[in-house]
Amino acid sequence: MPDPNAIREAILYIIRSGCQLKPDGLRALRELPGNLDPLEVVREAVDKALKEGRIFIGGEDIKALGPRHEADREEAHGALGLGKGARRGLAEEVEAEVEVIMDPTGDAGSEGSINDFLDYFKDRFKRLSSLLRQRLDARDALSVSEALRVRQNTEVKLIGMVREKREGDGKVIAILEDDKGLATIIFTPKASREAYEKARRLMADQVVCIRAVKVGRDAFIARELIMPSLPERKRAIKATEEPLYAVLISDIHFGSKSFMLDAFKRFILWLNGGLGNRGLREIAGSVKYLIIAGDLVDGVGVYPGQEADLAIADIHAQYEGLMAILSNVPEHVKIIISPGNHDACRRALPQPAIPKEYAASLYNDDRVVMLGNPCMVALHGVKFLVYHGNSFDDMVSAVPGLSFSKPVELMRLLLEARHLAP
Repeated sequence: MPDPNAIREAILYIIRSGCQLKPDGLRALRELPGNLDPLEVVREAVDKALKEGRIFIGGEDIKALGPRHEADREEAHGALGLGKGARRGLAEEVEAEVEVIMDPTGDAGSEGSINDFLDYFKDRFKRLSSLLRQRLDARDALSVSEALRVRQNTEVKLIGMVREKREGDGKVIAILEDDKGLATIIFTPKASREAYEKARRLMADQVVCIRAVKVGRDAFIARELIMPSLPERKRAIKATEEPLYAVLISDIHFGSKSFMLDAFKRFILWLNGGLGNRGLREIAGSVKYLIIAGDLVDGVGVYPGQEADLAIADIHAQYEGLMAILSNVPEHVKIIISPGNHDACRRALPQPAIPKEYAASLYNDDRVVMLGNPCMVALHGVKFLVYHGNSFDDMVSAVPGLSFSKPVELMRLLLEARHLAP
């Protein structure tokens, strides 16, 4: 008999779908083999009933699908005890095409001088100010030093890097700089509510354009804040000629007591074609790539007292255990891996690939491509920017209103700033 909670979820699905479960349907659900997911069976039963114009799900619907789901489950292969193997899909017939466009591994050093840092920020300013000047509303912007020379009460646009931001007494004050000057920009709701609200989200080292009125020797009242933002134009998204799929996941945290083993087994089972309705199994057969964007394992010594949260306290054993599970991913699926802040490499961005000395089993698998964070790859010609999101910690602490529970806002801020670590 399946788990009562699983049966409850299946019943709720039927109700939310606008259908009703007959008493004999409930009995059939309770009589399903314990290794089957009632929700998967019910989903297909509901689909079939609605296509036939029916709203009642009876015992005959459940009984007709249960044995087939059990047979499909036994076809999935691997050491998880899932049977002999899944049906061949399109992805198995097609060779992988992986092009590494950008990988910081090898270039990410841990040594440097003050001049190196200075060169980095000069390069950041040059690139982002160039992007700003491509905007129609920022092409006539002055440098900070040029803006300082205009007459008082003159409206100007100036481009600079945020050196400092302070907030209080109903205003935001930002110190804007370039390589030749400093300006104090004052944002108030009275001058521009929109610019004031945008300024509250500013972070140090962002490069922005500001339309403002000069009110003092180096002071300006802001009327508009212009970000480098991605242009709002529709672009055709390149797709593969074959209907192939890439699956994007992250934050597995193997080795933690909170690692979701059963859920991950179900994911592997689905990849092997042994779970889901016909449509989901067809998609699984077209999955050619699996991208894992960091935090493969929970790590060791990442935060104080972590030992109490670990099921596996050895970093080598964590990677070995993860690979034991990933070995059940279908052999035709290419696996692209980049690190996160819990993985066994430096935490500063950009991160190089996880070293072989910690994750030798991953390197020994020909299907695995080990890259740094962030990285960019083209899979069958389609570009993917892979990033773990390490900068989110700093953004949440620096910007009012941001939180990890609002990931869309975090992503939007990255796009506005045109930088992964603004």
